[in-house]
Amino acid sequence: MRSFSIKILLLIIIITSPLLLSKSKFISIYIKSQKFLAEIADTEELTLKGLMYRKHIPKNYSMLFIFKNEEPRGFWMKNTLINLDIIFLNKNKEIINIHHNVPPCTGSPCKTYYSEKPAKYVVELQGNRAKQMQLKKNDTIEFLY
Repeated sequence: MRSFSIKILLLIIIITSPLLLSKSKFISIYIKSQKFLAEIADTEELTLKGLMYRKHIPKNYSMLFIFKNEEPRGFWMKNTLINLDIIFLNKNKEIINIHHNVPPCTGSPCKTYYSEKPAKYVVELQGNRAKQMQLKKNDTIEFLY
């Protein structure tokens, strides 16, 4: 039993070590009462990198992009290795629109996925999570930042 516990602990360390070594900031966000760990992208450098090169993200993990202004946004999947849901939010944290299960970019140029209206925040989740949670326009994602 102890050997199993040690193996689980080592697996957790291996999976999360890139996050622990990074300079990233994290907060909790709540989507339909479910708690997600959100990695914050609030600088140009972090926004450009996003979730690039990640081979996996946990089920209740997300990236929260925070912008200074509310304006039309476009996201692409360059160097992204996993499918993602891209959720655009207005300044009131209400969902404007969702791009579901967006695949990695495999060609050039990469397709851009746009907000339907000006957005101040963008949340990226594991692909298909938004559909699993039945998220829709005007739903609110809760967080303090």
